[in-house]
Amino acid sequence: MNRISAIIAAILLLFFAIAAQAEQTELNYRLKWLFNIGAAGDIYADSGGFFAKSGLKVNVKEGSPEKNAIRELELGRADFGCASADQVVRALEKGAKLVVLAQIFQISPMQWIYRADQPEIKTLADLKDRNIGVTFGGNDETVMNTLLAKAGLSKEDVRLSGVRFDFTPFLTGKVDIWPVYRNTQGVLLKDRLAQAGEQVRFFDPAKFGVNFVANSVITSERMLKEQPQLVEKFTAALLAGWEAAMNPANEEAVLAAVGKLKRDGQKETMRKQLAVTRELVQPDASVNIGTIDKAAWQQTEAIMLGEKQIQRPVKVENCLRTQQP
Repeated sequence: MNRISAIIAAILLLFFAIAAQAEQTELNYRLKWLFNIGAAGDIYADSGGFFAKSGLKVNVKEGSPEKNAIRELELGRADFGCASADQVVRALEKGAKLVVLAQIFQISPMQWIYRADQPEIKTLADLKDRNIGVTFGGNDETVMNTLLAKAGLSKEDVRLSGVRFDFTPFLTGKVDIWPVYRNTQGVLLKDRLAQAGEQVRFFDPAKFGVNFVANSVITSERMLKEQPQLVEKFTAALLAGWEAAMNPANEEAVLAAVGKLKRDGQKETMRKQLAVTRELVQPDASVNIGTIDKAAWQQTEAIMLGEKQIQRPVKVENCLRTQQP
């Protein structure tokens, strides 16, 4: 009888487990880029069980130029996505119906690196006569043009050099100031130069009044209108995952979760990258993770309009859901 009771109990447990899994709502969440430490909170929201606790089964998928989150939303292949503000602004100009649910980075990771033995950039005027790397047609070119204009400098006052994924022009000293994502490439280049006995500094546009918003969480107006409770549930679970991921107490678990997906990542390098990511995601402990900086979004739109990346105002503030769940 005891054996039969045990079998029945096991069957019941399996039944309830299957039933609980069946009750979970399955969603697709498309990231902006490949799995790396910049998506630590997105990954940990899944691996740490924050989605599951909310009754959600979320398929967190890598992004790429071919797998654009906004496009995926429009095609119905994603329910939520991660996109930078410039992507959102361009999509709004084309008529997309989007809602911004949260802003992951309070400080944009897009910055520039330069060697510490060069004159320090204390004011924007210090950019004069520098050889500056930019990705022509990229966000960093847009930001640099804005910085130069703010400094009263023309493109003739500096030398702009086109960059690609190859760091050789910077490492060999052919280009003085190189664009990086501070929490990923910035860490790699800093370590590489340190091994050669060289120190570096970072040029952060935000410190000079130029705030160009990076990764943010989005969904469609239709999703918010038709399933507001689901949107609330997803957003709350995702932000809880980010908050936990940024907590140093969970560092080992976060590194393990990211490392499982990014198999070429070196643990100690990722540890440094995670430390920098914390500073960018929550530079001020009094500001909740995910808080939307309305003024920064408006400035991003103004910069794009000034650079003629969009032809008309889109009033981006109208799609910002500044009240967090």
